[in-house]
Amino acid sequence: KRRAGRGLARSSALGSPMTVLHPGMAQGPVLLLDEPLSFWGAFDPRSGTIIDIHHPQRGQSLKGKILMMLESRGSGSAPGGLAEAIRLGTAPAGIILVQPDINLAIGAAVAETLYGKACPVLAVTAAEFQELSKSAYLHISHDGRVGPSLDGA
Repeated sequence: KRRAGRGLARSSALGSPMTVLHPGMAQGPVLLLDEPLSFWGAFDPRSGTIIDIHHPQRGQSLKGKILMMLESRGSGSAPGGLAEAIRLGTAPAGIILVQPDINLAIGAAVAETLYGKACPVLAVTAAEFQELSKSAYLHISHDGRVGPSLDGA
């Protein structure tokens, strides 16, 4: 059995394998992004909102949401932006990607280590992403299983 935060873990939802980049439990409303987002410069960790003037969902709050995006945009500075948002309580409740992003996993791991606050980061297949994006609310279990939230909130 793997210890939390050590390596990658495989789980399943909808019958397909997925990759747990950083474990944790979360649930919340789904926010499906139309374009990739950078957590450094395009996102304000103080408010939890998208501030990139070119992003189609500028002004949307990520706070408490299950953030779904095909991939992220950014650099090695992204972990700092995500970790700060987690510390402040303005981060997404969880992040689901198709393209795995080590920077987001590092940001979530740093925040959990320093502040004791978890934000699961998962990578799923394109088919799973499409299926999960149909849900208004999702639940992520600590082992990486994802499905519609049981209580709808």
